[in-house]
Amino acid sequence: MQSSAIRKLIIALACTGACSAAQADVVIVVAANNPVGNMSKDQIAQIFTGKAVAFPDGRKAVPIEQGPTSPTRSEFHVKVTGKDAAQLKAYWSKVIFSGAGQPPREVGSADEMRKAVSSDANAIGYLEKSQIDSSLKVILTP
Repeated sequence: MQSSAIRKLIIALACTGACSAAQADVVIVVAANNPVGNMSKDQIAQIFTGKAVAFPDGRKAVPIEQGPTSPTRSEFHVKVTGKDAAQLKAYWSKVIFSGAGQPPREVGSADEMRKAVSSDANAIGYLEKSQIDSSLKVILTP
């Protein structure tokens, strides 16, 4: 009986390690010409949950999300907003129902995210670190 429990524990730990290894490093980005420097995790979470609508310098911030099935989106929210997919969906349902706001615009791929953020000095988004090019500036690595 104990060996069965130990075996299950070993399998669970192995799966956890594999899942962690599969996650890439997510970074929060703005256009290269955006004057914003580094931002805190809390400041970024406020923007992506609609609790703040501007960068620290007062300019309008336009958050852009990857689609709901994106692993990068999941990693971003767990690391920055502290919400998993179900919590995020429930949060936005409540906000929308109360009339207090709308979720950020979504794009379908990392390439679309790169293009959307690099072409709008007010945009803020996230990508895997390996997907960054010179059109973007990293403002946080959570």
